[in-house]
Amino acid sequence: MRIARSYMSALVELACVDPALVRAFWPHVAPLLKAAVERTNLGTFQEIEDSVLDGDGLLWIATVDRKIAAAATTLLVKCEHGLVCVITACGGNDMGQWLPLIQGIEKYAKAENCMSLRIFGRPGWQRALEGYDVTNIVLEKGLA
Repeated sequence: MRIARSYMSALVELACVDPALVRAFWPHVAPLLKAAVERTNLGTFQEIEDSVLDGDGLLWIATVDRKIAAAATTLLVKCEHGLVCVITACGGNDMGQWLPLIQGIEKYAKAENCMSLRIFGRPGWQRALEGYDVTNIVLEKGLA
């Protein structure tokens, strides 16, 4: 899945990395993701790395003018009332340029029949993401 947008003169793209290729990309995005995990202290980087490298989770890369600006990881989780797509980590630079690309992850989650997209993170994400609500100190957006 690729999604491209143009903001001012920058070409901004979101790509879901093919799980067969994720090990080649991992060294380039691991520092961004590790910094995000360490900042929130909501889990361990090792758990996220294992999930993605084992093929259970997905790696998403946002590029600005063909340079990696951010990375995110997702995991589909079965909950009592249905499937949820969880963004397990997200880190990068110049958030204003790539943040709107979250719509690509929302589209993926909806195609996977997820009832919502869930984000565990800092409270600042609530201010940055329109349509997301704080539920149990977790940001979540319904996809139905």
